[in-house]
Amino acid sequence: MSRIGKKPVGLPSGVSASVSGQTIDVKGPKGTLSFTATDDVTIEVEDNAVNVTPRGKSKRARQQWGMSRTMIGNCVEGVANGVKKQLEINGVGYRAQMQGNTLKLALGLSHDVNFEVPEGVTVTCPKQTEIVVEGIDKQLVGEVAAKIREWRKPEPYKGKGIKYKDEYIFRKEGKKK
Repeated sequence: MSRIGKKPVGLPSGVSASVSGQTIDVKGPKGTLSFTATDDVTIEVEDNAVNVTPRGKSKRARQQWGMSRTMIGNCVEGVANGVKKQLEINGVGYRAQMQGNTLKLALGLSHDVNFEVPEGVTVTCPKQTEIVVEGIDKQLVGEVAAKIREWRKPEPYKGKGIKYKDEYIFRKEGKKK
């Protein structure tokens, strides 16, 4: 039994969901998202909540049950409140700035990195050492933040690099004389 799949996804005020076949469309104040589930689960909207149930006792049906419920929950959260990831840049001379639809990163490389921001995501730089990635699609926002972080992951000795705001970097001790 999926502990996550058993819980219904509540629809806050201003958010509506409609099911057609295996596709659920969620509309809210921030926009519209849709999710297509596999044939292993059944999706029903009733009493301002979305219920997901498996269509059998196979292992795949139980896996898809919890995953489908989480994906629908992410869609509801995104159209109701939006999703935000914050990144911090640490290091001497490391900085970021937005120029149009391009994020320019100076990360100690021989060249500046130009990162094209995909559609559906907004990237802002309130300070030169902060990057905020926002959107309604949780998966896309996380993917963009991970791609930005990938350019210079934080290293364990001095902590230089791009890290998530709430991320803890395990620090190592340097060489001893």
